[in-house]
Amino acid sequence: MSRIIRFDHVGVTVEDLEKVAAFFVGLGLEIEGRTFVEGEFIDTVIAIPDSRTEILMLRTPDGGTAVELSSFVRPVPRQGSPYAMANELGLRSLSFEVDDLQAQVDRLATEGYGLVGGIGEYEGIWRMAYVRGPEGIIVALAERLS
Repeated sequence: MSRIIRFDHVGVTVEDLEKVAAFFVGLGLEIEGRTFVEGEFIDTVIAIPDSRTEILMLRTPDGGTAVELSSFVRPVPRQGSPYAMANELGLRSLSFEVDDLQAQVDRLATEGYGLVGGIGEYEGIWRMAYVRGPEGIIVALAERLS
């Protein structure tokens, strides 16, 4: 029987690749690579003929799961809802464990990225907050307390 080997990456389509990449690098992700993809392979996989996209891969410092940022050159990107809330269907957030939640929240606030709600604590184990990043991306930041 076929099985999953590991979780490799999550893909996020963005308009401003530089701005979104800077946001994630600021959180501590590291740029792994950057390239343009076009041709039969990508047209087949995503079912969009004559597509061209620039892809930037970011990975956590421990070498774990990556974030793939994709910015389409063609066709023109279709606007999603940058104000989607957590109960809307679809991918709503990317989550990262951080070592100092308050410091991250404060730093992001100086860059114009505010909290969706507030900072919550779960059973004395985790502190967590949702931050609305560039292009409406919700990033969950969690700090282990124990």
